[in-house]
Amino acid sequence: MTSFPLAPSRRRISLGGIALMALLAAGAPAPAQEAPADMVVATVNGGPITASDLALAAAEFGDQLGQVPPERRDAALLDLVINIRLASVAAKEAGLEKEPAVMRRLALARDRTLYSEYLRTKFIAAVTEDAVKARFEEELADFKPEEEVRARHILVKTEEEAKAIIARLDAGEDFAGIAKEVSLDPGSGQSGGDLGYFKRGQMVKPFEDAAFDLKPGKYTKKPVQSDFGWHVILVEDRRKEPPPTFESQAQRIQQDLIRETFDAEIEALRETAKIEINGSDDTTSPDGTVD
Repeated sequence: MTSFPLAPSRRRISLGGIALMALLAAGAPAPAQEAPADMVVATVNGGPITASDLALAAAEFGDQLGQVPPERRDAALLDLVINIRLASVAAKEAGLEKEPAVMRRLALARDRTLYSEYLRTKFIAAVTEDAVKARFEEELADFKPEEEVRARHILVKTEEEAKAIIARLDAGEDFAGIAKEVSLDPGSGQSGGDLGYFKRGQMVKPFEDAAFDLKPGKYTKKPVQSDFGWHVILVEDRRKEPPPTFESQAQRIQQDLIRETFDAEIEALRETAKIEINGSDDTTSPDGTVD
């Protein structure tokens, strides 16, 4: 349940940035059969379809392919690329690529591809293993461990039920056994009420205050009320929060670096552009000032 509370808050990333982050993190799906990128796997009216063509299509249509049984995906992917190639030629012969609406969509598709590839090159250069490790070491140097407790609890509807449970504990019954029997908490009840380790701020305040007031091995002698009901709490251990591991933080740091790189690159491009938005009095000049 622990978290690494060191990453500074970032401004919200745009939809384009989210898409690119996912693209870099996940990588492009590849056909099940590994093959050289220039290997011709089929021809359509004499035009080749290569393994790299299939890889691009797999990346573009990954969601749809995910609905196809694994053993049929290669064939489905090839059929899809063949169908696209045939329909594309037919569209050109029908003169569709010269229609204004189609031309605009083609131009947007070209721009989107160049946009993605430009930023991908920036991400690859900036988000290296060394950069991720360096950021982790910076955060680790600033890490200040907080006190944690490991607790169990039993949740019931009424104060009378909670008092009856305390009486059973006073008589020597096992806390975990009672929790499995009567606790209304669906998350912890079947594990004997075990909540694991938590810090201040992670539980509702009445519960938190009671738990942090207990010594290890002790349980609450009075029921604790929260918005969820009535609790009986047992604290099993207290400790200082252990430092995070690189493995637990690497993916989050990578995403932070991708986000920062995206923000920096887009901001730099916008600062050197003159952007005029119709209906607005604001004009952004190349020097970054607003007229």
